[in-house]
Amino acid sequence: MASSDKNLPLKPIPGSYGLPFFGAMSDRHDYFYHQGRDKYFATRIQKYNSTVIRTNMPPGPFISSNPRVIALLDGLSFSVLFDNAKVDKRDVLDGTFMPSTSFTGGYRTCAFQDTTEPSHALLKRFYLTFLASKHDTFLPLFRNNLSDHFSDLEDKLAGKSGKASFNSSIGDAVFNFLFRLLTDKSPADTKIGSDGPSLVQTWLAAQLAPLATLGLPRILNYVEDLLIRTIPIPSWTVKSSYKKLYEGFSSAGASILEEAERAGIKREEACHNLVFMLGFNAQGGLVNQFPILIKWIGLGGGDLHKELAEEIRSVVREEGGVSLGALDKMTLTKSVVYEALRIEPAVPYQYARAREDLVVQSHDAAYQIKKGEMIFGYQPFATKDPKIFHNPEDFVPDRFVGRDGENLLRHVLWSNGRETDDPTPDNKQCPAKNLVLLLCRLYLVEFFLRYDTFTFHYKPVVLGPDVTINSLTKASSF
Repeated sequence: MASSDKNLPLKPIPGSYGLPFFGAMSDRHDYFYHQGRDKYFATRIQKYNSTVIRTNMPPGPFISSNPRVIALLDGLSFSVLFDNAKVDKRDVLDGTFMPSTSFTGGYRTCAFQDTTEPSHALLKRFYLTFLASKHDTFLPLFRNNLSDHFSDLEDKLAGKSGKASFNSSIGDAVFNFLFRLLTDKSPADTKIGSDGPSLVQTWLAAQLAPLATLGLPRILNYVEDLLIRTIPIPSWTVKSSYKKLYEGFSSAGASILEEAERAGIKREEACHNLVFMLGFNAQGGLVNQFPILIKWIGLGGGDLHKELAEEIRSVVREEGGVSLGALDKMTLTKSVVYEALRIEPAVPYQYARAREDLVVQSHDAAYQIKKGEMIFGYQPFATKDPKIFHNPEDFVPDRFVGRDGENLLRHVLWSNGRETDDPTPDNKQCPAKNLVLLLCRLYLVEFFLRYDTFTFHYKPVVLGPDVTINSLTKASSF
């Protein structure tokens, strides 16, 4: 791997934004309809012989005030996005546009705030303190919800269709887990009832529609583009969904809201932030991450399933049960989770603005970025950088086993930070980073304690795969 300490030539950033308006429209149609996401970036890397380029990023005209970005498309240059002394993360969570704060009760939630804003540290410190206080709850609570999830899958497979929607089932389990974790109550005991996942999905879809494509026939592409990328969907269209989430959480979450008030956060602000964290950060992220995980484990085939089952069952026997200590001893299980996070990160984009004039380095050259310019990182290219990872396009289950494998963890970037870093009140790394890793490992443990193998199929959707389980082979003995 090339070192960032090398004396590399300082070059102008290649690329083009094209004519005002028309250049951004052309790029938008390439991105969504003519080339697709990966080809959009790959063709520009080839054209300009550079992994640092100028281009436009959707949604472009009408919704974006300025779609022009400097794209970082390798694992070396990408790292500047984590240097909060050099970059500003204010209002860039969704990229070159920001949904109206009317979606979140008029508040700019923590995820949209820069690290220099006092309320960012206050809110994030509260998140981290709360998660630490629930340390002993994670395993038993998630295991209980997974038991319901597996029963649901088996019931669906035994039904008339003979197949089960993995995404729908895990979505219910994740929402119930998160709601109980935050409030100690079941959403079924509130006005949310069993509608939590669908309420979240409706609320998120209205905000993120300009970044999506519906997969309509080609003849309707321009109609779709006009409908969802000309005028933002107003928040009143999903007001009832958000109100139900907010009021359900407000009534059930009295205890955590009181803790927030003691920490110096207004109760209403805390509630909107916690609903956002529950719906956008946690539910939105995990409901994409678990299908990604099961997709890659499924593609690994029967041999991988056998290896995982043997490791998991043998460690559980030796440790006398499922515990944090047991999970830590499962080296292959840990590695496949890291590998899934590397090869297909659930959140592929990262944005920031240059806080000052700065220089970024790729493997081959250095480039100057001016203060205020928007920087965009495409994580799947950074974490599949062939100058960092051997066979980067392949899912290698034991990639992160052993000392050499552990040394690669600093290049796993799914959490808005390096895997070797930890979230703090002063950075933008996901506060639940370690919890996500734990839940992914625990999912595989519970799965392979119950089943020897499975069959499935999937189709790509806007974020992550849509997975259908076709069969589950119950463990012959354990």
